[in-house]
Amino acid sequence: MKGTFVNVAAVLLGGGLGLLVGHRLPERLRGIITDGLGLATILIGVGLALKARNMPIVIGSLVIGGLLGEWWNLERRLEAGGAWLKARTGSTEGRFVAGFVTASLVYCVGPMTIVGSIQAGIDGNVDVLYAKSVLDGAASVAFASSLGVGVLFSSLTVLIVQGGLTLLGSQLTFLLDERILNEVTGTGGALILGIGLLLLEIRRLRIANFLPALPIAAALAALAR
Repeated sequence: MKGTFVNVAAVLLGGGLGLLVGHRLPERLRGIITDGLGLATILIGVGLALKARNMPIVIGSLVIGGLLGEWWNLERRLEAGGAWLKARTGSTEGRFVAGFVTASLVYCVGPMTIVGSIQAGIDGNVDVLYAKSVLDGAASVAFASSLGVGVLFSSLTVLIVQGGLTLLGSQLTFLLDERILNEVTGTGGALILGIGLLLLEIRRLRIANFLPALPIAAALAALAR
């Protein structure tokens, strides 16, 4: 769990620095930071999506996963979790929930989360998670400066998701197969692309409702293999 704890600390430190910077910036500058984050997120999402080698699997996963997520109302549940944290902390920030949800998805939907956590669980190799911690810490500075304190609480999501994958590492080694990982990565890239559209206020997608697409992509890719 050492890699996950370092990642959590990086999000908290980066987010804290972002809050110090963000509170000193006028709304106009915070807006341009959000726009820059949106463009960068779209670029990352496209790069990950292009790693997919079997596009029908990605499309099928997104459709089936989206239907399941809509049925289970995952987006509302995640927002409710953010609202509960906001109430418990007494925060009055209007973008608390948006910061929590956006950062949680960005930090936990990606190949470094899967590969790094499983490697840490199998043999204690935390190199990938250390590299991810540096990236997430830097991103937290930018996210927190524009989206506020909710970004810091995404560290709880990182702890739960990465910690869970690490503890289950020996049972999830099949995900490291390139033929499976590529399709899961491509599907995750599509979700990150949707987050970019959300940040740029182009389209308000219920991204959390598509989260079941990730395990479905793994299952379909395993069957195709």
